[in-house]
Order: sequence, then structure tokens, then C-alpha cells
Amino acid sequence: MFPTSIAGSLPKPAWLSETHKLWPQWKAEGGDLAQAKLDATLLWIKAQEDAGLDIIGDGEQSRQHFVHGFLEQVEGIDFEHKVTMGIRNNRYDAQVPQVVSALKLKGRVHGTEARFLRAHTKKKIKFTLPGPMTIIDTVADRFYGDKVKMAFAFAELLNQEARALQAEGVDIVQFDEPAFNVYMQDAADWGVKALEVACAGLTCTKAVHICYGYGIKANTDWKATLGDQWRQYEAVFPALAQSSIDQVSLECFHSHVPPDLMALLKGKDVMVGVIDVASDVIETPEQIADTIGTALKFVAKDRLFPCTNCGLAPMDRNVALQKLRALGLGAALARSRYA
Repeated sequence: MFPTSIAGSLPKPAWLSETHKLWPQWKAEGGDLAQAKLDATLLWIKAQEDAGLDIIGDGEQSRQHFVHGFLEQVEGIDFEHKVTMGIRNNRYDAQVPQVVSALKLKGRVHGTEARFLRAHTKKKIKFTLPGPMTIIDTVADRFYGDKVKMAFAFAELLNQEARALQAEGVDIVQFDEPAFNVYMQDAADWGVKALEVACAGLTCTKAVHICYGYGIKANTDWKATLGDQWRQYEAVFPALAQSSIDQVSLECFHSHVPPDLMALLKGKDVMVGVIDVASDVIETPEQIADTIGTALKFVAKDRLFPCTNCGLAPMDRNVALQKLRALGLGAALARSRYA
């Protein structure tokens, strides 16, 4: 009951890259960098297991950014001439690559990381990929001229990689779609359909992570403008409830999301965010168990998966470690409380 996991990313050690940044620079090159990425992955596998988590991820240690880590293995994208572009509806500016020709995978994207993760834990593993809508919001289009057409082109590539991940023993493939909370009508109209293309043919668990962003100033400032009730999920949850997606994640703890919106996901597993990624304050097991108790009013016991609200990449490493331990302890308390 209440299997625990992280949303995706974890902080990179200072010997691997810059810290407290979303697009950190690596501190090694070539073979040394490749080995350092796997060393960091092993560190976080052990940390998750020590914290008592049930579903283990790679912490995205081999990716500079959760979107660009995928794009680096895609033909048709120019990383040499990045441009500044407003992303997430101009919430903040980012240096993004440009799509300059038809898209095609160069080969496997995350095969090394997935095989390494599978080889180093006996627990279930989850691997994260960016969703189609979030990808097209994080690149500059100089070729397709149609965002929907480009999103479906990326969805086909994601599906190729997702099928390969499944073949390598990945139990859960999760697509990250923070853009669903920004372009709500588009998400309902065609975003979920693009996600279905990315998931086509998968027999492993198919998940989508929809959050309000990392704990960076641009996101916390934006959330301060959203009022007393955050109802963005209301637009896309009905479409997801009718989709083939198995699991949906949402922010819960320290958010203004009305808990009753979880009822819109009837029939789906719900990854309930019980860890605040925008605060360095460590949650108590009691707070986590209480959040789970609130969610149980709208989600069946066997469908509730405690999770972090979002990734922890920009966070201090020690804070992230303590939050992982709190997640494990809080879920254990909830099991004893609500069994």
C-alpha cells in the first residue's frame, strides 16, 4: 500500500556539475563525464533505497535538463545556435536549441542509464521522458511551422525510446508534461492525444507527471498569482481519465489545488505530491500521512502513490536526502494509520 517514488530529478553532486541550477555545466568531459554520471546515479539509487522508497529512478543524473537530455540524441535540432525564448507562456526566458529539419532519433537516447538502473536495484524502476507538449514549448521551431504537427513528430520519437526502455526492464515510463498546466485547452484538445501516440504499444505502466514547476523563483512567483484555488488540473484530468494512461501525478502538499479534483481521475493510479520542492523545510512523517489521508477521500487506497510534487534538481543535496527519508517515513506511518 502507498508505493513511494520521486517525480524524476535529483540534485547533481558538486563533483559532477554546477549545483542549484536547471541547466548546469558539467565538470568533466568524454569518458570521465560518462563514468561520473553513472557514479552519481549509483549514489542516488542507494539513497532512494536507504530512504525506503519502493520505485527507484535514475534521478536524471545523466541529463543536463529534463527536456534537453532527450533532444541531444535527436537529428534535426541545432544546439550550436541556441536562441533566447520565453517558455511556459513566457514565465521565464531560456536558451533553447532550434528545430531546423525533420526529426529523427540518432539511436538510443537513455539505453545506458536504463540498463544501469535495472542492473543496480531489485525494486521496480521508473524512467522519465519529457512529454510532447512540453518539448515543443522548450525548443524554437524553424522548420515545421505548426506546433501540433511538431508535437506529434516528437511523440513518435518518444514512443520509439519508450518501447526500448520497456524492453530493457523499465516498469514505469513517465512522461513529464508541466505544459499541461499552462496551455490547458491545448492539453485537453490535442496534448493528451499526442501523449497517447508516445505511449502506443506499451504494456508497462504509463504515467504522466503534471506539476507547477521546479522550486525556482520564476515558478514560485507565478504560483503566487494563481489565487486561492489552483484549478488548472480541472481542464485536462477528464481527458486523461478517458485515456490509456495508467498513472497521473499532481501537486498536493503546500499547493492550492482543491483536493476534490483528484476525483476526476477515477480509475487511474494517482501519484500524490506529498513533498514540497519549493521549500527547504523538511516535511514530518505526520504531515505526509495527513496529506495521504486527505487524498484518500478521493483516491482508493490501492491507487494512491505518494510522490514528490516535482523534481528536486535545483535543491541542496542534503535537503533532498532529508526529504527522501521523510517520504519513506511518512508513507510508512500512513500504512499503519490507514491499513
